Amino acid sequence: MAIPRLILYRDAALADASGPSLQQGISVLVAGQRILAIRPTSNEGILHPDARIVDAGGSTIVPGMVDAHSHVTLPGGSHWIDRGFDAPDLLLEVAEHNGDLLSHAGVRWARDVGSPQAIDPRDGRKRALALRVRERWRADPTRPKMRVAGTWIAHSGVLQPGLDIEADDGPALLAAAKAQLDDGADLLKLYLDGPKKEEAPWSAEDVRAVVEMAHGRGAFVTAHSGFLAGARVGIDGGVDSLEHGFELDSDAVAAMARQKMFLVSTLAIFRSWASFSSTTTIPRFVSDDGKERIARRRERAVESVRLAHRAGVRIAAGTDFGGGSLRANHLAWEVESLVEAGLKPWEALASATVRGGELLDDPDAGRIFEGGPADFFLVHGDPLTDPTALWRVWRVAWLTVPRTDP
Repeated sequence: MAIPRLILYRDAALADASGPSLQQGISVLVAGQRILAIRPTSNEGILHPDARIVDAGGSTIVPGMVDAHSHVTLPGGSHWIDRGFDAPDLLLEVAEHNGDLLSHAGVRWARDVGSPQAIDPRDGRKRALALRVRERWRADPTRPKMRVAGTWIAHSGVLQPGLDIEADDGPALLAAAKAQLDDGADLLKLYLDGPKKEEAPWSAEDVRAVVEMAHGRGAFVTAHSGFLAGARVGIDGGVDSLEHGFELDSDAVAAMARQKMFLVSTLAIFRSWASFSSTTTIPRFVSDDGKERIARRRERAVESVRLAHRAGVRIAAGTDFGGGSLRANHLAWEVESLVEAGLKPWEALASATVRGGELLDDPDAGRIFEGGPADFFLVHGDPLTDPTALWRVWRVAWLTVPRTDP
């Protein structure tokens, strides 16, 4: 029987995102993929003579992060929409690269909320590509853990034809939702922006029918919400979370708080778009009108998150990488953006860790505790006071595969 080699991470600080202060002088003992002990370095106890010692002095241990809004089969960048029509084999290669980027950035969980469909060669069924990625990664403990929403469900005339499943009325919406769950999706993603931004594509009753069906099958429902009209319908329809929430008002966030609904923030995309004004020639990013429009939407989005936070809405951090312009290793950018929106640094880190775990309904995700999985990474600096420390990843525990003794 193989015995997992022990690794002791000695004399680190610990940031568990439960409060604003680091725990200093901490040693963490790991056996294989589990945490055996978290103790003061001054009281490590008697170690096995073959235990490997990692001098973690000066670094901070952080729970593996949760990117609560991702698209693992897509690369991001300024042409992100076009990339959704790339060949399936290429998109699956992109997913593997994104898996590397996620893990090396300290992201342990990826909640995929939309991927293109393709024929699965194993059984000839047309399904969202992220479902195949999820199955592949389950067998590899070094890969990110995933929850998958299948593909986008939207009204016609909103997304590019062929990228989504179109549903123009309530019965079609319910049928599309059932089909996604039949394919194996963990949750559903409804696109609540309609052809007209001042109108939602479906009624609250239509959305509620989907929510009741999904909850009856043990699944969650989330909703893309770029504009206030769609947000209101999603809230009234009882979805479990809103993605983006770029236009919220005080009534909307109060209702979200009462219903214990999550907001999944993706503020960093506006920082990304602003950078494109100097790195691309695309008019929507470089023209005066384009830059003004981006700045205006960013200001409204930041204010929406600020309102939600003040109202007590639980906020989980996402990047929208792939399905938006960010890349898979940019979750630290979203944590910085949440601080800009009024969260304290430790609260923003909680949004990228424990709040993401709550959104997933997984008691292990985004946490570090004795007996739990060794899903943590180490950074240089204190992310509880300085969110930029999350860019300075030094070591990732789940990528350190210990040797085993026969």
